[in-house]
Amino acid sequence: MTSVNHKKRQKRIRRLTATAIERYQMIEHGDRVMVCLSGGKDSYVMLDMLMQLQKKAPVQFELLAVNLNQMQPGFDETILPNYLQQLGVDYKIITEDTYSIVTDKIEAGKTMCSLCSRLRRGILYRCAAENRCNKIALGHHKDDILETFFLNIFFAGTLKTMPPKLRSDDGRHIVIRPLALVEEKDLTKYAEIKAFPIIPCNLCGSQENLQRQTIKALLAGWEKEYPYRKNSIFKALANVAPSHLLDTDLFDFAKLQSGQTEDNDHSWLLPDRGKQPAGGAFIKADEKPIVFKP
Repeated sequence: MTSVNHKKRQKRIRRLTATAIERYQMIEHGDRVMVCLSGGKDSYVMLDMLMQLQKKAPVQFELLAVNLNQMQPGFDETILPNYLQQLGVDYKIITEDTYSIVTDKIEAGKTMCSLCSRLRRGILYRCAAENRCNKIALGHHKDDILETFFLNIFFAGTLKTMPPKLRSDDGRHIVIRPLALVEEKDLTKYAEIKAFPIIPCNLCGSQENLQRQTIKALLAGWEKEYPYRKNSIFKALANVAPSHLLDTDLFDFAKLQSGQTEDNDHSWLLPDRGKQPAGGAFIKADEKPIVFKP
């Protein structure tokens, strides 16, 4: 790959990250953001982008890179500390033997991801509180959001996905996903060029028949047969018409009367819906919009 293509991809990822941060107001002046590093490509790119944007942003925020060492056999404990020391970013390595807990509780051959995720989440929430971090950044990307949407439809019977921003389970933190608008293929290629020291997850990575892999293959097949279908589905997640769904908690069908002229679908939404800034805008500070070029 030429350096020109790499620079274009870097700029595209940075622009989309900045757009997501602004659109969903993920980061504000004075925030202390805990950047969760798994050792996978997505979290490496997320940290890289946040460090780049930190230098350009018109608001000040702190970053703390955090990795949870789950004591998996063969895990190289030196890779991330060495890498983060070279970056010069503040970091913390947490060591908790969740591997033994998961392998003890889950029957061989069964999916370990759910329990592993719950244990990891609790530890990270505690770490955020102990280190005065009010935001927790996760590396989920656009494809993760799409896959989760279909996982919930097919296997949970619910219409939801990973939101770009939400309150943590303990109610004490805000979880953000700065890569929410970035496609996985761009992250993969960018990580290859940057040669990040990838650490594979041997605990769950060997379970090839997980439901998420099935959904990923399904979406890939659709995209091959009908290009841009994934983009259309993703757009639909931000273009909801409650009056054309079946949830009575979202739309009051009982009060629907003939002769009404108001916008039924948007009457319950925020007044500024549809007015999010375009890419390049960042965060509001002191109630004034501040713009920069990513």
